[in-house]
Amino acid sequence: MNFVLRIPDYYRHEIEALKGDVSINQFIISALSEKIASLRTEEYLQERANRGSRAHALSMLKNAPDVKPVEGDGV
Repeated sequence: MNFVLRIPDYYRHEIEALKGDVSINQFIISALSEKIASLRTEEYLQERANRGSRAHALSMLKNAPDVKPVEGDGV
């Protein structure tokens, strides 16, 4: 599939500065792939959140031990 794409000069300069050793076409394909993956992930997480239950999450947290964090846990 081919598209005619008009890119404003500002973005063209940014793409040329950031693309590294790949073609502009490959850079744009990669950017599209990342955007699609981001949107699909957002949809997936929203679906999971909609299926979730605050009461269930809180009941699971009640089973967590009340102990001090181990050194190195990042707290």
